[in-house]
Amino acid sequence: MAKSEKEIEIIIEGKEWEEALDKAFKKANKKAKIDGFRPGKAPKDVFIKHYGKESLYMDAADYAADIAYQKLLKDYADDVKELVARPDIALTNIDDKKVTFKFTLTMRPEVKLGKYKGLGVKKDEVKASEDEIEDAIKHMRERYAEDVLKDGAIADGDIAVIDFEGFIDGKAFEGGKSENYSLKIGSGTFIPGFEEGLIGLKSGDKKDVKVTFPEDYHAEDLKGKEATFKVTVHEVKEVKIPELDKDFFDDLGMEGITTKEELEAQISENIIARKEMEAENKYMDDLLEAAAKDVKVDIPEAMISEELDRMVQQYADHLKMQGITIEQFYQFTNSDEQALKDQMRPEAIKRITYRLMLEEIVREEKIEIDDKEAKEEAKNLAEKYQMKEDEFLSAFGGLDIVKYDMKMRKAMEILKK
Repeated sequence: MAKSEKEIEIIIEGKEWEEALDKAFKKANKKAKIDGFRPGKAPKDVFIKHYGKESLYMDAADYAADIAYQKLLKDYADDVKELVARPDIALTNIDDKKVTFKFTLTMRPEVKLGKYKGLGVKKDEVKASEDEIEDAIKHMRERYAEDVLKDGAIADGDIAVIDFEGFIDGKAFEGGKSENYSLKIGSGTFIPGFEEGLIGLKSGDKKDVKVTFPEDYHAEDLKGKEATFKVTVHEVKEVKIPELDKDFFDDLGMEGITTKEELEAQISENIIARKEMEAENKYMDDLLEAAAKDVKVDIPEAMISEELDRMVQQYADHLKMQGITIEQFYQFTNSDEQALKDQMRPEAIKRITYRLMLEEIVREEKIEIDDKEAKEEAKNLAEKYQMKEDEFLSAFGGLDIVKYDMKMRKAMEILKK
């Protein structure tokens, strides 16, 4: 047995065991087929004579397991406080007098801290460069761009509305035909040479464009083949990028933004805010990594298993938001749950190490949070998420979880110092 494990034996006997057996009898009797009695109506002694008392044991053990678990919580409260994973329960003995359960508790492992103060970790400084601001404005203007009919030849960046049909050795091939297709020249949508072959054409022009399919083309029968596309141009459109004028600022609808200078200032502020958040997250990660470098802890396998279950569920929820089930993911990637857990295992160990380390710093520094502080924090968080306080606490997990979260954040502040 690992150092962080503890075994506790709990016996359910006497009246409690009799009550569990009686519940099991009432459940089984509903389906019992005994001559002379309708289901559920046979007396207990008749049922036992017909089926034997042993037939009730396993259902009765299920009822008794709940009683045993409640006894564990009550009689071993100090041990339960140190649990870091769900207790494992095993039935070790059962007869008509009693049932015996063995609980295996995975206790919080011993954590030996390394250096966690004065780590010398610096937070990255952030700023918004002129190029970043101009690039952001460029993308904003492109989002409001309009496609305008052009009375002239196709140029790079234009949109050509075309009919086309492809032929290999004079024969049309499947998937090589389309009508009124809008193609942006320079987008790289088509195979190399096709888009370039349209440059200079005008509305109404026709042309045979000769190309060669790449050797790594996805369709096996087209790889490396020479093809001729018969193309007819219907329309030529150019992409009109709006000027930074009143109409553009009105379309943007950004409050207080009426000039290029004001827009640049707002974009700079947005870029810095985003970079500041990224820098803070990286700073936190760097601090945790530096502090955990010399931490000594033997993490129980049960903790890792529970963390992996949590991570897989989080990943499944993330995929679901994208319209993909976890089963589809396994099919697409030719993997399974165990393969995903194997991949996630190093991250799970890192997360647990960081958590145990911060908890140990809380102990070492004697960090305490009273009810008043926790309630004030809960009130502020409820307002932030526009929830009623009791609804927030219910969703968050209760006041004790708020206290735990505050303690962990205070531990992080110690790392920062």
